[in-house]
Amino acid sequence: MNKPLFMRIVDRLSNEVEFFRQKEDALGRLSLSPLQKCTAAIRVLAYGNAADAVDEYLRLGETTTRSCVEHFVEEIINLFGEEYLRRPTPADLQRLLEVGEFRGFPGMIGSIDCMHWEWKNCPTAWKGQYSRGSGKPTIVLEAVASFCLWIWHAFFGPPGTLNDINVLDRSPVFDDIIQGHAPAVTYYVNGREYHLAYYLTDGIYPKWATFIQSIREPQGPKAVLFAKHQEAIRKDVERAFGVLQARFAIVKNPALFWDKGKIGNIMRACIILHNMIVEDERDGYTLSNLSEFQHGDDPGSSHVDLDFQTDIPSNIANMMGARSRIRDQHKHQQLKADLVEHIWHKFGHNEDIN
Repeated sequence: MNKPLFMRIVDRLSNEVEFFRQKEDALGRLSLSPLQKCTAAIRVLAYGNAADAVDEYLRLGETTTRSCVEHFVEEIINLFGEEYLRRPTPADLQRLLEVGEFRGFPGMIGSIDCMHWEWKNCPTAWKGQYSRGSGKPTIVLEAVASFCLWIWHAFFGPPGTLNDINVLDRSPVFDDIIQGHAPAVTYYVNGREYHLAYYLTDGIYPKWATFIQSIREPQGPKAVLFAKHQEAIRKDVERAFGVLQARFAIVKNPALFWDKGKIGNIMRACIILHNMIVEDERDGYTLSNLSEFQHGDDPGSSHVDLDFQTDIPSNIANMMGARSRIRDQHKHQQLKADLVEHIWHKFGHNEDIN
């Protein structure tokens, strides 16, 4: 991360957290500075080193470094989690819808997938629950990422024996829609009006109105073109996982902690730091030039109703109705067919498909 961003984190922690404040002992000798403690924590997260690997560089012992890491990730979550690991606001949702429409998928607000983090020191009694075919215990992270690699949703903790569908059954990804707290969305595909935003997924996810998969073994130029664009844009979440692991080697390497709660704090803190870096550097590495996806003078049909009432009573009837709309397979098939036609109309004249 850039130095101004790191210093902003150090200043906030030193001002608001007692552990990171520099103190004096009875002889007037100063303790470790906030910069030393934060640098030790960042080095452990970024390089995935053991706690005793920074003793010569920063003059910290192993136990002190481990304490710095634990306090650092907890306070990152407390101080920055509400802003950098949040649900999309109506303004965020409007921007995501506009970008999705420019890229050829009206109503698309991101892509969803799962990642496994190996747990090296998993307790022996739990290894059967957390081990898959490889024989190594893992913990699953379900995430939703947008085109700029911002991670909007992170659900971490299910055991590695679960596949993406089992993780989805436990996930709170649609809780705001079921409880009536999600803003109303309207968009048009192939002349037909829709009101549920959706995610791009791979083939394992169910055929719900909120998921759009690629076409397996596409036949005909329209299906081939749709599969090409869907599979290209769905890679946003794969890119987000790759960048997260490249920035924080502790997430890429096997987890060395015994306590699952501490492992969860590390993952959430790394995602928050990742989003902070994305906000700081977003304009510098975005691969998509949105002007390339604009078609003529069409201003776009996707919009969020800012006046929509989001305090709908969450009684059983409303919740079951929302759940049925999310899992509507007929709406899924209709939306997918309309998207195939929309993609062909938008990009078909630029493709040379045999």
